[in-house]
Amino acid sequence: MLLCPLDYRYGRPKIKAIFSEENKLRTQLLVEAALARAHASVGNIPDSAAKIISSKATLEFVTVERVKEIEEETKHDIMAMVKALTEKCGEAGKYVHLGATSNDIIDTSTAIQIREALEIIGRDIIDLVEVFARLAKKHRMTVMVGRTHGQFAIPMTFGFKIAGYTAEMMRHYERLEEIKKRIYVGKMSGAVGTGAAFGPKFLEIQQKVMEELGLKAEDAATQIVCRDRYAELICLMAQICTSCERYATEVRNLQRSEIQEVSEAFDIKKQVGSSTMAQKKNPVTSENICGLARIVRSFVMPALENMVLWHERDLTNSSAERFILPHVLVLTDDILAKTIEVFSNLSVREDRMRENLEKGNGLIMAEAVMIELVRRGMGRQEAHALIRNCSLEADEKGVNLKKALLNSKEIMSVMSEKDLDQVMAPENYLGKAPEIVDEVVKRAEKLLGKTI
Repeated sequence: MLLCPLDYRYGRPKIKAIFSEENKLRTQLLVEAALARAHASVGNIPDSAAKIISSKATLEFVTVERVKEIEEETKHDIMAMVKALTEKCGEAGKYVHLGATSNDIIDTSTAIQIREALEIIGRDIIDLVEVFARLAKKHRMTVMVGRTHGQFAIPMTFGFKIAGYTAEMMRHYERLEEIKKRIYVGKMSGAVGTGAAFGPKFLEIQQKVMEELGLKAEDAATQIVCRDRYAELICLMAQICTSCERYATEVRNLQRSEIQEVSEAFDIKKQVGSSTMAQKKNPVTSENICGLARIVRSFVMPALENMVLWHERDLTNSSAERFILPHVLVLTDDILAKTIEVFSNLSVREDRMRENLEKGNGLIMAEAVMIELVRRGMGRQEAHALIRNCSLEADEKGVNLKKALLNSKEIMSVMSEKDLDQVMAPENYLGKAPEIVDEVVKRAEKLLGKTI
């Protein structure tokens, strides 16, 4: 019976495989083999024993099924793995897991799994940056309504909006790269982290294990790798997913029937929007992104709570982490992939953007007229009060702002109708939006290593 939606609905196979029972066991065996080789290199165990342990520490010899059988008896998953490996190693089996505690294996193998997952997530972010940058470049001059508080504000371009998304995802990529030195960390320091069971060569053994596995050693471990590291990782994944929710929410808003400026791709031959309302074309993928992002965020609190353990460790973190790490990393990949899908196939309605600009009856250009009046010598506060009164009049009468402005003696004493037309053209009040798009795209191209 399948209960978790990751098993049958969400997540992509490649990243889910990283957190499978088989891969978990594979990475734990990698750690055990590295430990045996490190012991041999410092003379603690015979080279022949390390070779045997290394040759048997694979899924070919140690199976998930056998480990589960032993765990039924031992009630201890790592000891079950150790016994399953030991029984395959003959006389060399007496050196398996020498000096180690369970979390030496668990935390170090988890770091390998996290690294494998972040390699995928990092590529996802790069792919999304490219999708955004291409879209921003294409629409650098596509004029649309800028909105604040859900109301018309001033004109902007769609490319400028997307440039903001591009820059945000580049920051996330920066964060991801920067965090790796604190996340790719294991330990091989035994009970409570002192390394006593490894003998005088403890630090050398730990260093050899970590170097072989491409990890850093925990600076001053307790019996586990310090959980501030995991908490930082989960918080970053939550940030990334929340950014994707922000972008998806914008698609959902702009796809509303009364706006219709953008929309998700819709397969008119096969896709069904509603089981009863046959006309519906819903932003289902964007809604899915939003819902899943909320699940990722929900894991932030237990990740933070897992930092607080009794003395050098307890087990309250263990059960929680079995949920947290796979779910967060699998869903982050899923959310990024769906965001890429949405924006790669986004339908941008430039005609609707223009229509919505015009529906504003010129009110969206109130600030532009105010600034021009100031430029022509009127005081800023006086200009603001004057434009405010004209805007309220236009809104009350349902007429274009230009008409109200033409009736103002104060305005027409310093501006002609031709001047007004020039000032109130939305494409003439974009500030440096197109240039900002160009700069962000240029930075994206540098990150991507290619021209788009």
